[in-house]
Amino acid sequence: MINQDLRSRGSRREQILACALGLFAEHGLHNVSTRQIAQAAGVSQPSLYAHFPTRDAIAVELCCRAFGSLQSQLAHASQSETDPLARIRAIARTYIDFGLRNEAAYRVAFMLDMPAEHVDENHRVLAAGVAAFGVLQNAFDDLHADAGQGQLDAQSAWAAMHGLVSLLLVRPQFPFADRDLLIETHLQRIGQAIPALALSGET
Repeated sequence: MINQDLRSRGSRREQILACALGLFAEHGLHNVSTRQIAQAAGVSQPSLYAHFPTRDAIAVELCCRAFGSLQSQLAHASQSETDPLARIRAIARTYIDFGLRNEAAYRVAFMLDMPAEHVDENHRVLAAGVAAFGVLQNAFDDLHADAGQGQLDAQSAWAAMHGLVSLLLVRPQFPFADRDLLIETHLQRIGQAIPALALSGET
């Protein structure tokens, strides 16, 4: 009976998260209430509060999960390549694929404006995001004797990847070129931005 209750509790928690993910992605954090989430999940508000004390706590959990999944996939891509340029390219490709295949999770992780007053919650989200970014930075650090330059190049590439994914998600009506060709061109641009000196291993 205890195990069954635990499974039921876990199932309700996951249902709440799944419904909140869809609502946040469609309407934004500030336009969704716990009442709406509970209704979508088919539970009462008291039942929802037994799992999450606030709407923002749900958002934090979803953000951290999304960044955790992204980090895992980026790490796998990084480990699949030994050539420095190929490693960065694989990470960039994986990032873009993640964003386009997991639109709701990407929107929640990268596009929700968390209330500034929730310092602890924002720290959790920031830490999860930094951990995911760290996979890319480590790849760039391997190219540079100067850690500062590696960080700069990694952040520039991260911003470029985010820009492409965001545009494809929020402006699908724009007359984009063939999507696969556009992504491939973007990946080439990221690769071309890596200094030849760094690729040669010289200092």
